[in-house]
Amino acid sequence: MRAISCPEPGQLKLIDIERPQAKPGWVRVGIRHIGICGTDYHIFEGTHPFLQYPRIMGHELSGVVLDGNGTEFAAGDPVVINPYLNCGQCPACLEGKPNCCETLSVIGVHSDGGMTEEVVLPAGNLYPATGLTLEQAAMTEFLAIGAHAVRRTEIKRGWRVLVVGGGPIGLGVAIFARIAGGDVTVVDAAADKVEATQAMGFDAVLAADLEGAAFAERRRSGFDAVLDATGSIKVMNSSLFHTRNGGNYTLVGVIKGDLVWPDAEVHRRELTIRASRNATREDFDHVMESIRRGLVPTDRLKTHTMSFDQVPTELPRLVHERTGLIKAIISV
Repeated sequence: MRAISCPEPGQLKLIDIERPQAKPGWVRVGIRHIGICGTDYHIFEGTHPFLQYPRIMGHELSGVVLDGNGTEFAAGDPVVINPYLNCGQCPACLEGKPNCCETLSVIGVHSDGGMTEEVVLPAGNLYPATGLTLEQAAMTEFLAIGAHAVRRTEIKRGWRVLVVGGGPIGLGVAIFARIAGGDVTVVDAAADKVEATQAMGFDAVLAADLEGAAFAERRRSGFDAVLDATGSIKVMNSSLFHTRNGGNYTLVGVIKGDLVWPDAEVHRRELTIRASRNATREDFDHVMESIRRGLVPTDRLKTHTMSFDQVPTELPRLVHERTGLIKAIISV
């Protein structure tokens, strides 16, 4: 069967591989759509830490069951794929936090992923995509990351929320903060992202304007919750200072580097600082129900499409031509 491999940074190849074998309790799924994630761009560019090449990328996936293999799934069932494989036995897993399992493996990152025609996965990693298009199903995983961050932050109705970073993850955070009842402002350094965010009904501010009077009026003494989805150490170190005394600061983006804050400022504000990693079944379910209810503008999030055969030429182009790009979806 066909797959797209990244044999080394800067290269993508359409290759033939053997069909994977399904173990007991694992389901064979035909991949239908693949969302291209920032992680995939980093893998292609060679900037992803600890990654081993060659790698078949792809972890934002939807598909149709080909063989239920004795599980509750039947051939033809449309599914959302949870790409996080956990051990089920470590303290985090036993506490109901498999998203931060001690030995977590993400397909498409730590092992080969879904840029292929078929995959086999544990039945527990598949969720019925009832009421969703298969394109929407492929957007569920990245939106679940934002939904998880909002749930971790325990945003309450009426809270003033600042989301730093208007990429796909930041937009997912903003969307689910709004669904939770937050009054949401988004900051980004790119004008096209600010415009796209405003088109979705959010207040959005250019990072260059953070020292201006308009943002100072919006910021007042600080936001109830600040969620940083930039993946920039410089920004992550500074976003904390937009949080009000007694407020909440959540780190959604992740990158190699050290976080450095003045202890006196953290104490003076008595901040609650959290990290947010991946998502759980609860978050996937929340995203799918929100899409069904029309609360998620998936039509605006999907900005680019391509066929499977176009990936070796189109994905490298998108690495260098990001203007107007939110989410690119591959059709298999």
